[in-house]
Parts: sequence; structure tokens; C-alpha cells
Amino acid sequence: IANRVLADPHEAEDVAQEVFINFHRLHSASAAFAPAWLHRAAAHTALNRVRGRKRREKREFAQAPEEASRTVDPQRMLEVSEDRRVVRAALARLAPKPGAVLVLRASGLSYAEVAQALGVGTGQIGTLLRRAEAALRKEVNRGSSI
Repeated sequence: IANRVLADPHEAEDVAQEVFINFHRLHSASAAFAPAWLHRAAAHTALNRVRGRKRREKREFAQAPEEASRTVDPQRMLEVSEDRRVVRAALARLAPKPGAVLVLRASGLSYAEVAQALGVGTGQIGTLLRRAEAALRKEVNRGSSI
């Protein structure tokens, strides 16, 4: 199923592995509903991957004209460089988990992928992300007032 949906054998293997791990974590291997559950979970997980890929492509495509239309202004480049330095310094002062949530999400990972990487539930990612953003804002403001 995943191979047909994704048209990429390596990504299909990743989906299959993810589905089997989730099943093993949640259910007994001898469960009567195992084939149906695995079939449905594989289809949903593969479709989620396709949706995530499309969202990333759409976001990258939307950003491309903005980046191409920017002129090389030395003053603006200096400001951007300074802003990046301030954000990186503030990010370094955050606790590991909030910093990781921000970095993983900014890297284009979905909530599910971030949750899996951090070993937490997908439902927690929104809350963790908002708290991390607030903490980062606080650190940026604190760092710029020094």
C-alpha cells in the first residue's frame, strides 16, 4: 500500500516500519484485527507523508519568489545577520526540549515527526511549540535589552 501511494520504496519501507512499531506498541501481535489495522494505518501514514511533502513543497515554492526578489543591500544583510545571531544566542539559552521543538519544526518536520523524534505524543507538540516560542521571544527580548 505504502509503495503504491508514495512511489518510493525507501520511504514505503520507513512507513511500514513506523506502522509496525506503532502496532506493536499499542496492540498484541495476536490481535484478530491486526491485518485490517495494519492495512488502514499504512494507508493513512503514507497519505500523511504525501500531504506533508506537498505542504513543504508549497511552502518552499512560496518562499522562492521572495528570496529571488530581494536585492543585495549591505545594510539589510548586516541587519539579517545580526537578527540571526540574536536568535541563535537566545535559542542556545533555552532548555533542550523547547529548543529541539523549535529547531525540528522550523526544519519542516510535521507535528507527528517532531513528536516521534522527541518521544512525546503528537497532541503535546502544539503546546510545547507555543511555550517554546514564548520562551524564545522572552530570551530574544532579554538578550536585546542587555
